[in-house]
Amino acid sequence: MTIHRSTAFGCGIWLACASAAVNAQSAAEWRAQQTAAETKADRIMAEAGHHKGLLSQYMSMRQAYAGDDSPAFRLIFGQYIGWYLSFLGDYPLAMKSFSIAQPAQPGDNPPPPENGYTARPALNAIPDLAKDYQIVLLNEAHNVALTRSLTVPLLSRLYAQGFHYFAAETLSQSDTSLQTRGYPVVDSGFYTQEPVYGEMVRTALKLGFKVIAYEATSNTTTADEREAEQAHHLYESVFKHDPNARMVINAGYDHIVKSGSYLGGESMAEHLYKLTSASMLAVDQTAMYPHPSSQNDHPYYTAEMKQLQPAAPIVFVDAKGKPWSLRSAYDVTVFFPPEQLERERPTWLTLGGLRHPHLVSADGCHGHYACLVEARYSNEGPDAIPADRMLLDLPPMTVSISGLAAYSSTQGVPTGYLYLRPGSYQLSFVVGGDKVLHKETIVVP
Repeated sequence: MTIHRSTAFGCGIWLACASAAVNAQSAAEWRAQQTAAETKADRIMAEAGHHKGLLSQYMSMRQAYAGDDSPAFRLIFGQYIGWYLSFLGDYPLAMKSFSIAQPAQPGDNPPPPENGYTARPALNAIPDLAKDYQIVLLNEAHNVALTRSLTVPLLSRLYAQGFHYFAAETLSQSDTSLQTRGYPVVDSGFYTQEPVYGEMVRTALKLGFKVIAYEATSNTTTADEREAEQAHHLYESVFKHDPNARMVINAGYDHIVKSGSYLGGESMAEHLYKLTSASMLAVDQTAMYPHPSSQNDHPYYTAEMKQLQPAAPIVFVDAKGKPWSLRSAYDVTVFFPPEQLERERPTWLTLGGLRHPHLVSADGCHGHYACLVEARYSNEGPDAIPADRMLLDLPPMTVSISGLAAYSSTQGVPTGYLYLRPGSYQLSFVVGGDKVLHKETIVVP
């Protein structure tokens, strides 16, 4: 499977990039180092794919990551590690392994309080804003599952308004059984291996959305060609035969910008508008969320969180109903609250109250670590992407990754919370490649 990097990483936006540029003797040398690192990173991930089981794949990648501390390699491969950590449910470490800073920029709009904008819960405000639009565009940071957590509860409200198509960038056109099966599997896509992403697709299917795969499938050579092909797939799959269709589109980063240059060309959204002339509400979820270091939060984020202390995601809207956005290429910007952890797992995993924490111990691991605990809906097959999963480990098994420690318990048998909707689940305790040491059925009331 081809993995497309969803943004171009220039110096100054990644945590270690500035120091790396200082160490590089010239911009040309730094770019050469990055190119070599990309080649190495792709090779390592391809080799990891030959290992059986997600846990074994991650352990292979983690060993490779720990063995090369060069800035260019850490820049590139840190993102790959972040993807897999999110797949395993270790969301705090996934954010720490790769983080894009959000400094103030010259093109930023004035902060919302300066123009009379007031905060509203995003879960209520976005459906209200979407009433007059044909397409709702929602973006995400791929290794930060927090940035897709709001989309899950939004789907039911948008469906009630007549949005009956849901398109997701990562989905594979080869999984032709997804709609009838009703849940994602490993072959459904790449980022769908992360449980919240899987829950997003599963929720859309259960609500009745027609789910659309639209990723470019040809060997595109430029970013603009890829964006154009994505838009073409959306048009051919839906709008060509249903020009009035209302659609929710999930994509990475700036694929959804409505204006301006994107990687030397135009974004998917801009190409799609040329094909459909459909009105689009672009919702940015990648600028205002808590970074591992607060120094990398946008100054507006710091100020609003200190002032408002929200418990749920918010957006800003003025008295006339106009939303506020940090940058003009989007229509509205979502602010996610600071992360709260319970037993090392973030509480935003409730997904707006849809799910509840369920305490699980590693007794089923029978003393074998690292141990992956997975919870699948009882009415889905063993190939289903779990509703949630978490990695339980002990200190002797913990490998430091550039100073980042994996989850571990300091004494006794490790425990943690799985976040699950009410219902029946099959728990699996997995070690090594995909060796299941124990299974049990639980019911979440």
